[in-house]
This record gives sequence, C-alpha cells and structure tokens, in this order.
Amino acid sequence: MPMIVHITDFLSMELDVYTRLKEPQLQHYYEPVPGLFIAESPKVIERALNAGYLPVSALMDQNGDSQDQKLISRLGDIPIYTAPSEVLKKITGFSLTRGMLCAMRRHSLPSVEEICSGARRIAVLEQVVNPTNVGAIFRSAAALNLDGVLLTKGCSDPLYRRSARVSMGTVFQIPWTYLSDHPVLGKDGNELLHRLGLRTAAMALWDHSLDIDDPRVGSEKRLAIILGTEGEGLCQETIRACDYTVRIPMKPGVDSLNVAAASAVAFWQLGNRK
Repeated sequence: MPMIVHITDFLSMELDVYTRLKEPQLQHYYEPVPGLFIAESPKVIERALNAGYLPVSALMDQNGDSQDQKLISRLGDIPIYTAPSEVLKKITGFSLTRGMLCAMRRHSLPSVEEICSGARRIAVLEQVVNPTNVGAIFRSAAALNLDGVLLTKGCSDPLYRRSARVSMGTVFQIPWTYLSDHPVLGKDGNELLHRLGLRTAAMALWDHSLDIDDPRVGSEKRLAIILGTEGEGLCQETIRACDYTVRIPMKPGVDSLNVAAASAVAFWQLGNRK
C-alpha cells in the first residue's frame, strides 16, 4: 500500500525531484543507469504504468478526486506526498495539472536497429528543441500508425514533463530512441537508415520538392519521414542525402506550417493505412 506523507517540511530532500532538480539532472539521477522523469496528470501516469515504468514517489493535492484514489492503488508501496493545492503551487511554482505528479524510473532505450526492425513508417526528428512540439509529434505519430520515432541528440527529451503531458502519455506507447551523438541526421544518418532498409523523405521547401501526395513517395514500402528544427528546418546536408524532398502544398503567402502541425499532415498522408 502507498504511504501517505503530509508535507510539513518544504525543504525535505524527498521533495527535491519535484522542486529543486532540473529535468536534465533527473535524467542522470542514477547515472550510469537511466534516471528519473516526472509524469504529470493521472492520464499520463496511468499510461506510463501501463507501459511498465516504475513509480518512485508521487506528489498530489490532498483533495484528490476518486479517479486519483484508484490510480494511487496502482502505485504500490511508495511515498505519496500531499498538501493543499495552494501549498503545492508555492512548492512547485506552478499549478499541478489535475493535481498529481509522479517521479518514475526511466527505461533503457532500445537500439536504432530494434526500432527499425520490421517498421514500415518511422519519424525522424532533427533538432526539434521545443518540448511542446516533441510531445505533439509523438501524439500524432501514435495516432496515425507510425511504428517508431528516432531523434537526434539536439532534440528535446520526450520524457520531459511538458513533452509527456502534451503527448497525453503516447511517448510511452510508441517505441523511440536517439539516433547518435550528432545533432543532425546528415549523410551518415541517412546511410544508416538505408542499411536498415528504409528510404528517406525530408520535409523541406526546396524548389525540387515533391508534393506530399506524390505516389512515388507514398508507395514506398518502408519510409522514414524526416522533420527539422523549428524555424530553420532540416540542415542542407540532411536534405541532400535523403531519397525524397517533400513539401505540403499551401496557400501562396504562407511560409510553412509549425513542425508539429506539419507532422500530423505528413503522418496522415504517408503513414501506415491499416
């Protein structure tokens, strides 16, 4: 049974993971083994539990509703720190989404080969640094039948609190890993994907870009859809190394879509149709 602990000492070390440690510090909390992440809201926590992530502790509003109580019963023998909502806001600096945070242990990430094995459609994110965009892309990837997501080291961590929350917990449902220690995909990353049996399509507004509904792209049996950083998009080396360059046709005078919005369009048009 969980151990309910009413907060009396705001400086307690047990609260550091929620109040004083930054997310990169949590990521390396147990180094060299994987560290911690913070799941926010009952829905996200529930999906993390369903995916096998182990809870370490939780922080919640002492006036949680019945759904929260059902979730607590799944957390096992861990401390549940509680306080009134106004106190929690002072501790964390923000209002808790539906009143609950949970510190959970990370899993070891799969290899690129494991992600790509048998995959028909994957997304590759290059230097997508905004955690909101990363979360939204994962949500679209999960909803529109992609088999996995690969990220360059320049991307925001999918398990950051905001990313996981925006994804509605789908970061725990779709396989993902990092491609390499390099911030961009480039020629080497393309060659790796080619060796693993995938053709590559760069989402970019080049003069020779194909429209996204071009049958040559959609008919590929195995395809990696490459999306670039906010603002500047994909680096030129990555675009040149890809098999296709693809654009979403849009009204004249509009420069481009946000990368999260573009991902939803691309995944719908090019994703698995089951």
